[in-house]
Order: sequence, then C-alpha cells, then structure tokens
Amino acid sequence: MSAGGAVEPGLPAAAAAPSPAPARDPGPGHLFRPISAEDEEQQPTEIESLCMNCYRNDMDREVVKTDSATTRIPELDFEIPAFSQKGALTTVEGLISRAISGLEQDQPTRRANEEAVAERIDEFIAKLKELKQVASPFTLIIDDPSGNSFVENPHAPRKDDALVITHYNRTLQQEEMLGLQAEAPEEKPEEEDIRNEVLQFNTNCPECNAPAQTNMKLVQIPHFKEVIIMATNCENCGHRTNEVKSGGAVEPLGTRITFHITDPSDMTRDLLKSETCRVEIPELEFELGMAVLGGKFTTLEGMLKDIRELVTKNPFTLGDSSSPGQTEKLQEFSQKLDQILEGILKAHFIMDDPAGNSYLQNVYAPEDDPEMKVEHYKRTFDQNEELGLNDMKTEGYETGLPAQR
Repeated sequence: MSAGGAVEPGLPAAAAAPSPAPARDPGPGHLFRPISAEDEEQQPTEIESLCMNCYRNDMDREVVKTDSATTRIPELDFEIPAFSQKGALTTVEGLISRAISGLEQDQPTRRANEEAVAERIDEFIAKLKELKQVASPFTLIIDDPSGNSFVENPHAPRKDDALVITHYNRTLQQEEMLGLQAEAPEEKPEEEDIRNEVLQFNTNCPECNAPAQTNMKLVQIPHFKEVIIMATNCENCGHRTNEVKSGGAVEPLGTRITFHITDPSDMTRDLLKSETCRVEIPELEFELGMAVLGGKFTTLEGMLKDIRELVTKNPFTLGDSSSPGQTEKLQEFSQKLDQILEGILKAHFIMDDPAGNSYLQNVYAPEDDPEMKVEHYKRTFDQNEELGLNDMKTEGYETGLPAQR
C-alpha cells in the first residue's frame, strides 16, 4: 500500500481528511487561474478588450434595453419605437449595429422596387456607421416607462457627467401600454356648443308636402333668454316659413308689455312673440289671439306687416263672401296701420304672454325705457288651464305611491 493512501492508527479521522487546497493565483504567463473543484473563491474573470472595428474603448458601455423602451438619437432624428425589438443586454455600439442590421435587411428588395427610398436609407446607414466611429458627439436617449432599462456608469460610484438619469410618473397611456391599467377611465364627453351651429333635419313643406329641410339655431337674446329659431325653405314651391320656440321653461309669472309707438325708428326694435302671446292695438280696436301667427322673432315693423297681411288677405273677407261695410272697415284698418308704420299715427302695442316668454327690445337697456311698461302678474286659473299647468305635477312626484293592482 502506498503511503499516500494510509491512515495512521490512533489519529482521529478528521485529522486524516485532506484540507481544501488554498486558492492559487495564476502563474506567470497564464491569463486564468487554474480551475479546481475545491477552489471556493472561483469568480468570473474580467478582461479589458479592444474593439476590432475602431480599436477604441469608448462605445463599450453596457446597456440593458427592455421591450418597452424607446431609443432615440436626436442628432439624426432617429427613433426605435417601443416593442419593435426584443429586449437585449448589449452595448451602445451593439444598439447602433442592431439598428444598422435592421435597416440593411430589406435593402435588396427596396433597390429593386423603390430605388430612391433605398438610396436615402443607404445615406442614413452611413450616418449611423459614422456614429460608431464617434466622428462627432451624439446623444443616446433610452426612454423606458417600465423603469427597467440601464446604461452603465464606468466611473461608479463617482458621478458620470455624460450620463443623466431622470425618473418620471407614467401617464395613463403608458400604464395601459404596459398592462398595468386594465381599462382607461372613461372620459366625460365634451358638451357640444350648438350656439354657433346651424342644425338641419328633414321635414315636409307645409304647402306642397314636398321633402324639405328645416334649419334650427339657438340664439341668445340680450337681456332676455335663449330661443330656438327654425326656418324652412321649400325648393319645390318656394314657400318659406320661420318659427320661434322658447328655449326655457314657463316663467313663474305672466308678462304684459305695453309700448307706446311715437317715432318711425321704433319700427326697428327686435320683437319675440311666443305662441302663447296675445297682441292688442287699442287705437285700432284690434286683438290677436293666442297661437295666431305662431311664434315669431322679427321686428315691430315685421310684426305689424304680418298682422296687415293676415287681416286684409283673409279669404273670408274677400270676394263674394265680403260685405260693403266689412270691406270699408278693412280698408280703414289697413290705412291706419300704414300710418302707424310710417310714424304718422301714434299707437300702443301690447303683448300679453301668460307664459312670460315674449320680449320687446329696450333700446335704453339696462336703463328703463320711458315709452315701454313691463308688468309681471300672477296667472289666473283659466290661463293656467290654457297652458296645461293645472294638471301638471311638478313637486313631490318622486315620492308618489305605487299604482294599485
């Protein structure tokens, strides 16, 4: 038996076991330490190497680029979008080389189909190759919303003046892109401003029943309220009509407007007559009932002309159905109305609207008009009945009892 394998009697077994071999430094002329299974200090060996393309070490910074990172080089207006490449552990030079390889991949096809495009890409590839030679300084930006990308600081733990790291809060779009936000919160739809917009809808002409279009617009009347103006123009028969609807609710009180016409300039005052408004001209013993002429937004002159046309062109007062006395009264009425329009005859124009939705322009606003009187009154039961308010329940309807079965 050889001596190397014998165990001397009387010695403990532990003493007979061989001790771990001490770590050995590589001998002269050796690059690596001798490999041994009993070497507990075995570590990776770091070797500084030289780039075989440029023979320089300034592009060897390690870079970790994840799938979600966007890479940019502002000097070339170059960008690699997020999720267009797989994540990689590489170097700055490796990133540029990878971009060059991606651009060169389809160049043969481009040269065959789009030569001009291929030439421009060749020019850009040449610029990327110049970056690898560091012909001039450039900036590399890696924007990673996941925060998992990395660029090596070769001077660590000291600060690297060429490296700037910025942390920021992710946007909702970035959260959604990374799958951290299941669904983007619903945004409240913006309210459409229809005050400056003319809306159109299809309808039929009230005269010939041909298809026509009605224009509708919301108009704010100064010192009053919003109204809806609707106008229809029939291209088939040429009929034109306009109608005004109040843009608000029925007012708590009725309104009675009494205006004394004293000057021809009064004819230019704006006037809004709702469908619920009555018109009176005491000097002519004339009264226009509710809903006659419908709702109108016009001038005082336009309203008086509409009244003249309504009265003088009534088919029941013309032709064989008219009497001599009636014809004379109509002629007298028309003459006096013309005198009012010309400013010769002074008269009172009264608008009584129990819904409170009629208006006559006050040219002295916000001061009072000396020739106009505006009264607000409480509606009678009959007036509420005409407006359909007596049977309308506007309070306490939410707590009504359930219907009996």
